[in-house]
Amino acid sequence: MTMQAAPSPVRSPYLTAEHEAFRHSVRTFLQQRIAPHAAEWERGRTMPRSAWRALGAEGLLGLNHPVSAGGSGKDIFHSVVFLEELGRLGFGGVRFAVALHSYMGTSYLAADGSAELRERFLRPAVAGELVVALAITEPQAGSDLARLASTAREEGDDLVVDGEKRFVVNGGFADFFVTAVRTGSPTAGRSAHQDLSLLVVERDRAGVSVRPNDCAAWRASAVADVGLRGVRVPRTHLIGRRNSGFIQIMKNMQLERLAAGITAVGAAEECLEATWRHLKGRAAFESTLSGKQAVRHRMADLLTELEATRQLVHHAAWSYARDPLSITACSMAKLKATELSRTVAEECQRLYGAEGFREDAAVARAVQDARAATVAAGASEVMRDIIAQAGYDERG
Repeated sequence: MTMQAAPSPVRSPYLTAEHEAFRHSVRTFLQQRIAPHAAEWERGRTMPRSAWRALGAEGLLGLNHPVSAGGSGKDIFHSVVFLEELGRLGFGGVRFAVALHSYMGTSYLAADGSAELRERFLRPAVAGELVVALAITEPQAGSDLARLASTAREEGDDLVVDGEKRFVVNGGFADFFVTAVRTGSPTAGRSAHQDLSLLVVERDRAGVSVRPNDCAAWRASAVADVGLRGVRVPRTHLIGRRNSGFIQIMKNMQLERLAAGITAVGAAEECLEATWRHLKGRAAFESTLSGKQAVRHRMADLLTELEATRQLVHHAAWSYARDPLSITACSMAKLKATELSRTVAEECQRLYGAEGFREDAAVARAVQDARAATVAAGASEVMRDIIAQAGYDERG
């Protein structure tokens, strides 16, 4: 018997022959245009504009966005395929930079941006001419949006923005930031969530400062801290209605978590396949490591976990397509997939032996990237709280 590294032709009941043909074209493009340069980008903590334009020209930066905004208007499972293939690249910085741009930053503009904002920012972002970053997290606020402290006060036709944003993915090279701010003052009986708004802040506006945040993982995504000191932006840069930011973030956060789960599935799959190739070529005690029962059984368990997780994630995508507030399904997908990806990476590193702990080893990078994925878009502990509330507390 031999263990099959290659996936089955149709991976889930949600995927059609059209989706699988799309997978082939995406994989070919990524292997030819992105993969040969990804290691260099990770080392340099950047992604060049040529890469973004190539992704845009291929139509991969707006799969889920409407055709009227320059997107492709494809169904959710075209995005599932694309994100899985991004994960399979094996470079967390590249996959997170692209996923954030396409499924987090620009999604706010696609859903609630005015015609002016769509034309000025969304359309060129879909084409890869502009890059977006999402500026929500702050020194004292992450998943707890009630603690956000950045403000935007009115002065004439402008909003004047002050605040500090942390861990801004794509921050090192983004042209503009989709930024969460407070546009009112909390009063008695009023929730701290009710005065949040989202607006576009261009990088080159006076008062914007960007400082590298040298994260150990996702290096190509140029994570940065962004300072906002008296930054003037026109009121027309508001995304959607004033004080509607909380519900916008809640809706888009489900897509963010779903995307994290999908890319984690792809990353785990690539890690298992690469490790299996290593095990087949590693001679040990008159055989290869792939022939040792203990090793085979552990790899079989991990592959089984991966396929079960893929079905959970695909179901979450199906659920999200019908209800963008599929909070429990997306939280489950994010929790299970990112935690499994971490387990797979750590187990595979151990199976590589000493080689797996070289600083330049792909599996060592996979471990760092997988650990970071359990924190971004809401840590695993936050996901568990959400799931427990829906699965137990609200049922009585």
